[in-house]
Amino acid sequence: MRVVFMGTPEFSVPVLDALVAAGHEIACVYCQPPRPAGRGKKDRPTPVHARANELGLPVRHPEKLRDAAIQAEFAALNADVAVVVAYGLILPQPVLDAPRFGCLNIHASLLPRWRGAAPIHRAIMAGDAETGVCIMQMEAGLDTGPVLLRQATPIGAQETTAQLHDRLSDMGADLIVQALAQLPDLTPEPQPEAGVTYAAKIDKAEARINWARPAAEVDRLIRGLSPFPGAWCEMAGERVKLLQSRLADGSGTPGAVLDGLTIACGDGAVQILSAQRPGKRAMEADEFLRGFDMPNRVD
Repeated sequence: MRVVFMGTPEFSVPVLDALVAAGHEIACVYCQPPRPAGRGKKDRPTPVHARANELGLPVRHPEKLRDAAIQAEFAALNADVAVVVAYGLILPQPVLDAPRFGCLNIHASLLPRWRGAAPIHRAIMAGDAETGVCIMQMEAGLDTGPVLLRQATPIGAQETTAQLHDRLSDMGADLIVQALAQLPDLTPEPQPEAGVTYAAKIDKAEARINWARPAAEVDRLIRGLSPFPGAWCEMAGERVKLLQSRLADGSGTPGAVLDGLTIACGDGAVQILSAQRPGKRAMEADEFLRGFDMPNRVD
């Protein structure tokens, strides 16, 4: 098929690679514009932009798609289908209508649960037993379109957003290749009205840990916000990010350090498996403790 690919972050890269490997013709790659990054604040291309350059694919990165001239350029590509995954811009109706088979979105949840910006984070933070990937026919609403294919997967008891992100990215790549191979024969399934939830964008204000909450909730927060923005607490006056955890035996005053990096919560305790001090790299618990005078409690 003649495909327009629309994606921006690292999550989207395996999908682009899978489409190329499957033999589809990539008419053009659309992504977010380069942004200032690094110490020098020089413009840095997005992961999809960089990968498209490596593959020798044409790239466009408009600031918006509402301009009629940009929409005409998109339509002139004469694509069979657009594949959209974590692109970051709203697609106006003329763009949605331009490809012969419309625009297909790879969404990292089991729709209609977790429509919106942060479905992976929210699934872990909510304690969902499973999540998955949906191939959705896009329409004007926010992740409201009918679903062509879906695949579920359990969420591991110690899985972080980073780990689940990589698994779902690979699943999405496999599933979109299946969808394109079967596209004329697939029947879009409307999403049910029951069970709709919205995965609001992560607010950094959510990241500070409240040790008075139950251990299960604290553990999910740590894993759900890892690696970014990273759940954090104050240890000996330092703002320390906690990146991996698991539920542990023990109890005590919320915030009390019970043993090593096991910390009491409002109900139960959490063992920290990986943490990061300001200006330093992430370290596993044993290494972290060798270089840090652990206080009796954290806040």
